[in-house]
Order: sequence, then structure tokens, then C-alpha cells
Amino acid sequence: MNESGVTPEQDRLETADIMKLLPHRYPFLLVDRIIDMDGDRSATGIKNVTANEPYFQGHFPGNPVMPGVLLIEGMAQTAGALCMRFLDEFEEPPLVYFMAIDKARFRRPVVPGDTVHYLVQKMRNRGRVWRFRARAVVDGNTVAEAEVSAVIIDSIDAET
Repeated sequence: MNESGVTPEQDRLETADIMKLLPHRYPFLLVDRIIDMDGDRSATGIKNVTANEPYFQGHFPGNPVMPGVLLIEGMAQTAGALCMRFLDEFEEPPLVYFMAIDKARFRRPVVPGDTVHYLVQKMRNRGRVWRFRARAVVDGNTVAEAEVSAVIIDSIDAET
């Protein structure tokens, strides 16, 4: 078990568990729970999209649509939680930074009332660099997909 108190054996993470692994908080925590994890190989995150999301005030009034970049961010947060869960003990929680977003495609709008499933699958990791194939799915239909890469940085290194 690392200092977050989340063990690698857990295959389900609630919001409080995710917040132990990631620095994101409302309104930028875009994963409500992770319902399935297969080792460090894959995970499924869930986001329940509500009409109260702060971005709907401006995107777009009268026709609320979840911004595509936030779908990518939700996929990346799911992947980041998967990465962080397998780190050895740490004094200060490290940070996960985006390195790249490739092959991003948006298939249909996500609107209030939708439940987004973020499906992430590890393509590879070398040291502290991880690469994932990710899809956002609503009602069995892919609404967005991308390949995302991230690096884990010790919080001390982040200051330099």
C-alpha cells in the first residue's frame, strides 16, 4: 500500500480514493469513480454528466455540450489514477503531467444526463512515461477517442 492508502489490489475506486491519487478537485475532477481495473493494464472510469456542470453556462447556452477537451482530460485522469495506484511508497505525492495527445477524434456530443465511460488501456510504459489508448463511451457508442501520454514527476522536480 502506498501513502495514499489505495492498494494495487483494489479494482474499484470511489471519488475519495481518486482524490488520494490525483491533485484534481471540483470543478476539474472529471472522473466520479473507477469501476474496473485490470492490474496496471486497463481501467474504466465513470463521469455522470449533469446540467449543473459549470462549463455548460458558456458551452453552449440553450444547447449544452460537454467540451471535447474535457472528455480527453477525463480519459487522462482515469489513466493517471491507474498509473499512480502502482507507484511505490512516496513521501510527497508525485504529479502526472500530459506529454502528448495523439489521434484524437470526436464522434458525437455529450450532453447533460449522459454517463460517460472512460476506457483506458496501457499501450506501454517506460520508467515514468506511460502511453494509453483511450475511448469515451456513452450508451455503448464511442463519443471520443485518443492516445494520451503522460510522465510522472516527483513534486520536488515540479518546482525546478
